Amino acid sequence: MLWKKKQRVYKGKNFHYSLRNKLKKEKKISDDFEIMLNKLTLEELIALKLELSVYNINNKLYNFPIISNIIYICKDACFKYALSSCRTKMEAARMLGMNGQQFTEEVRKYKAESYFIDEETNTTSW
Repeated sequence: MLWKKKQRVYKGKNFHYSLRNKLKKEKKISDDFEIMLNKLTLEELIALKLELSVYNINNKLYNFPIISNIIYICKDACFKYALSSCRTKMEAARMLGMNGQQFTEEVRKYKAESYFIDEETNTTSW
C-alpha cells in the first residue's frame, strides 16, 4: 500500500510562496537539476556558485569583500526559505528564532517577500 501525502488543512498567507515553483516557472531549474543539486553540500554549493560567478572575469573579484558580505547573502537566503516553507510569517519568524517585529523589519530590508511576487501579473508565483 502506498502512503498518501498528508493534506495541508490550514493554508496561511505564505501558502503560495515557493522558491522551487518560482524557479521552475522561470525555467531556471528542472527535476534533473534538483537531483544533482541535492547531492551537493551547502558549502560546495556556495563555493561552486562563487567560482561560476567569477569565471567570465578571469577568477578575480577585486574590491568585493566576500567575507564581510556573506552574512547578508545567507540572511537573504534564510528569509526566502522561511517564507516558502512556513504557512505564516509568525511561523517563519519562530523558525528563525525572531519575534514578529524583527522578522517583518528584516524581510522588508532584504525585500524577501517581494521576490515571490510576479512583476508581470502582480501576483504570487506558484
